[in-house]
Amino acid sequence: MINELLFVYGSLLSAGNKFSVYLSHNSTLIGMGTIKGKLYDIGEYPGAIIDTDEQYEITGAIYKLHHPQKALKILDDYEGYGDDQDQPNLFVRELLPVKTANGELNCWIYLYNLPVNGLQQITSGNYLNHTKTKRR
Repeated sequence: MINELLFVYGSLLSAGNKFSVYLSHNSTLIGMGTIKGKLYDIGEYPGAIIDTDEQYEITGAIYKLHHPQKALKILDDYEGYGDDQDQPNLFVRELLPVKTANGELNCWIYLYNLPVNGLQQITSGNYLNHTKTKRR
């Protein structure tokens, strides 16, 4: 059985994003969580890089997917992940432990798969807060 939990930290949290709408209709919000790593501003979306030695955390939401295989295929296409996507993939999907108020949960997460040289780090680890300050 495929893991049905997904940790999202970026554009999938944005109200106007059509894939965020898809996610809201095809999953249940479990709660918030964090994962050790760095978050970068790539322009229209962020990219997460796991870095367990760093002091930074990435904040996001955990969803339980109603139909994980179908939902992950749709989200893989959106995230540019898979053998049928441009190589190297823009993002890779990995199963990693996410820290919650009630312990750790293993969740799928899309990690940025290209170099981050020259990209602005979002040191708060919170993409939605970053986009609010970016618009000012």
